[in-house]
Amino acid sequence: MNRTKKLRFPVLQIILFALGASFSACNSNKNAKEETKSVAKDTISTLTDDGAWCWFSDPRAIYYSEDKIVTGWVKKDGSIETASLNIETGEKEFENINPKMEVDDHDNPGFAVLSNGNIITMYAWHSTKKGVISNTTTNGSDVHSFDENVVFKPVTDELLENFPRETYTYANPYVLKAEDSNLFSFGRWIGYKPNLIISGDNGKTWDQQYVVVSNEPFDPNNRPYAKYYSNGDSKIHMIYTNGHPRNEEFNSVYYCYYENGAFWKADGTKICTLSELPFDVEDGSLVYQASTETGRAWIADVVEKNGVPYILYSRHPEETDHRYHYAWYNSGSQNWEDVELCKAGKWFPQTQEGEVEREPHYMGNMTFNPQNPNDVYLSREVNDIFEIEKYSTNDQGKTWDITPITKNSEYDNVRPYVPRYLPESAKTVVLWMENKKYIHYTNYDTSIKYTIED
Repeated sequence: MNRTKKLRFPVLQIILFALGASFSACNSNKNAKEETKSVAKDTISTLTDDGAWCWFSDPRAIYYSEDKIVTGWVKKDGSIETASLNIETGEKEFENINPKMEVDDHDNPGFAVLSNGNIITMYAWHSTKKGVISNTTTNGSDVHSFDENVVFKPVTDELLENFPRETYTYANPYVLKAEDSNLFSFGRWIGYKPNLIISGDNGKTWDQQYVVVSNEPFDPNNRPYAKYYSNGDSKIHMIYTNGHPRNEEFNSVYYCYYENGAFWKADGTKICTLSELPFDVEDGSLVYQASTETGRAWIADVVEKNGVPYILYSRHPEETDHRYHYAWYNSGSQNWEDVELCKAGKWFPQTQEGEVEREPHYMGNMTFNPQNPNDVYLSREVNDIFEIEKYSTNDQGKTWDITPITKNSEYDNVRPYVPRYLPESAKTVVLWMENKKYIHYTNYDTSIKYTIED
């Protein structure tokens, strides 16, 4: 690792510990307080010592039941591996469903439980014309029962004529019970834009294909980034940006949701129906308008609880200064309440000596507890190492309690994730990547760690 290390001050740390204080680097939220307790190291376990994931193919982990989660990742050799974890017994099962597909962490699978109880996983190569891949179990949550991979191209002649760029990346599958348990999947496909396809037969065929967001005139090099969330009932929530923060000086954050054949703003105003797609980037609800002073943005997570959407995103006033933000929609004032959680440091890729960092906006990242958006799990730089912390609020983000989950780590801990479809009575599992090496999304040596909260 060539990251420059800062000098440590053990004497000062001892004094602070004796005074009952805890040392926390660059926390910009004046209303945050760090708890002296932290998660014991013996409660942190390794799910795999060879796995990586991006944060734009989700849900990358799901609860199948109260005591079982299913997840997946990309191995160092490019294999796509799925896994299950029994929360109560610790039993782990693994299945390599696509050996040596491609060394690229963008290819991690997303998961959904179909109406028949089986699991479908969907994923894609990174920016190729090869297509999207699906694979379905034949025996519920048994990862050993994943069937053959099915490669398909979610494209029509009309779409390609109107949006002439074909390149497939990411897949985000969701099932909506309110719509006959139809399967919806989002990805960056035709036009280099967020796309949506819909299946009425559990992914065997796809009879509807759409480009969701695209500016006019069409720009084949512009690529809005999107994150999605659904509890599986009637809505799919979506946050998105103008494009990549490396390319868009004023990369901002927008929100909308899909329900009943249409897309809607946060206040319930209809944007358009499926037949009227795509809509313009600025047609969604503006969450954050980027500026030269406050910086361009990127997105981390979105969930919804009791009708209220919650959003996590980052601002980058400087490439070495990533700021984490928490926002929720206040239906009374019809405004987004937005607070800065903390300064998170810089990018986590290990820039090689003499090289310019290729991904300066790769933040440590954040995730919600989907059952309780008052709990946020984030990765930020502490003493030159990225650590996982839990931020909790009881007053809608005005004040925060902080509990360290990792501390004094040897390796960076990044991209935390709480599996979706968390049952109310289940224990909360928090997963994240531990980076022995992460130089680039095609050059990594990473593990998947986890802890279980009672």
